Amino acid sequence: MAKELENVDIFAILLVSLGLAADAFAAALTQGVQMRQFSSRAAVLIAVVFGAFQGLMPVLGWALASQFLTILAPIDHWIAFALLALIGAHMIREAFAPEESASEGEEFVFDLKKILLLGIGTSIDAAAIGVSFAMLAVNIVQAALVIALVTFGLSLLAVIIGHRVGARFRKPAAIAGGAVLIALGAKILIEHLAT
Repeated sequence: MAKELENVDIFAILLVSLGLAADAFAAALTQGVQMRQFSSRAAVLIAVVFGAFQGLMPVLGWALASQFLTILAPIDHWIAFALLALIGAHMIREAFAPEESASEGEEFVFDLKKILLLGIGTSIDAAAIGVSFAMLAVNIVQAALVIALVTFGLSLLAVIIGHRVGARFRKPAAIAGGAVLIALGAKILIEHLAT
């Protein structure tokens, strides 16, 4: 293997991190839209879940290298599509449900199951990156930390932006957020089917 491939620099890992964090950013944005009252605790928890999944999946791919690809590669895009499309459809359905009057102190309910599913759905591609990291002799601990931190920061920012947009345009923003998740799932599916 060529020397230049063996030592992938931190800048390259940062670029990969930004690419991987894009899906998590979009998903976190949709969660911010759903917050009637901003909850910093929920925002941090969402960012932690997305950061953790994006950081752990490359490690999993790196550890299992080629075996992981042969098991999941044929269906990983279908799993991501199904998870994101189901959650997106649920968001759109909720946008059309009659609104309950929200009390002034009402806090966002952190739905761990939904956030975990979003975390899995948006991070499946990161496992394939981990496989390529193994082949390029990348320091997986350093790469996973950078990916996790970048995703955490961008996800936290996305929740804040989503809440500010959602506070003004709750129903259209929720519909758009659901559509974004479905489109995100479709994008992942189309990219994999096209290769």
